[in-house]
Amino acid sequence: MKKILALIGAIVALAAMAGAMAFIAERLNEQKAEKSKFKHKPHGIYERFIKRPMDCFLSAGALIVLSPVLLVLTVVGAIEMGGNPFFTQERPGKDEKIFKLIKFRTMNNKKDEDGNLLPDEVRLTKYGKWLRSTSLDELPELFNIVKGDMSIVGPRPLLVKYLPYYRDEERERHAIRPGLTGYAQVNGRNYLMWDERIKLDVEYAKSISLIRDIKILFKTVEKVIKRSDVAEKRIMPLDQVREKEKENAL
Repeated sequence: MKKILALIGAIVALAAMAGAMAFIAERLNEQKAEKSKFKHKPHGIYERFIKRPMDCFLSAGALIVLSPVLLVLTVVGAIEMGGNPFFTQERPGKDEKIFKLIKFRTMNNKKDEDGNLLPDEVRLTKYGKWLRSTSLDELPELFNIVKGDMSIVGPRPLLVKYLPYYRDEERERHAIRPGLTGYAQVNGRNYLMWDERIKLDVEYAKSISLIRDIKILFKTVEKVIKRSDVAEKRIMPLDQVREKEKENAL
């Protein structure tokens, strides 16, 4: 029992150290925020002083506790994918600063006779489908959270190529850190149309609170356990949606 308590104490201490460092870094970054094109002011004490340190504390603690799971998935992923088990992609973060999001790879790199990658639905493996359905492919994003690229709760980071297609009021979703989960994810996830999804993201960015974040986290756990709101067929990409809107307006 003493060894277990000592281990728990060590994990809490390390996570608390990470949270303290995040708090200091956030205070130093406040001066830079004044020069940001997004004039976003934190909503109260929680968003300004607690959210980022708590994100770092919880994520660092989760990385330590889940390190055996991460190790197993890394090894199995390397075998299943025939190489690198990780998928990285540039995404826009806070203030539209580009960062590299990291996930477990769910698709292999098989190509056709001409050397072109096969369609996504062909490259998506059974193992990859399982990772997606359980949301385990998202675990490496905990590193993004500790680093400061992301938050636990916030708008999901979308593709960089969508940046030119946001309406002015929709860009407010980039005034805060993107999240591992978010308000839109627990209110429809992949079934939502773009306008609905982005509207929920902007609503969240304008009304961040501890109570809302806790509710989103509980709903996220519920949906992951039930594996709900995961659509097999994806909605039309945002860039195509906007181009279609332009065509219809002519």
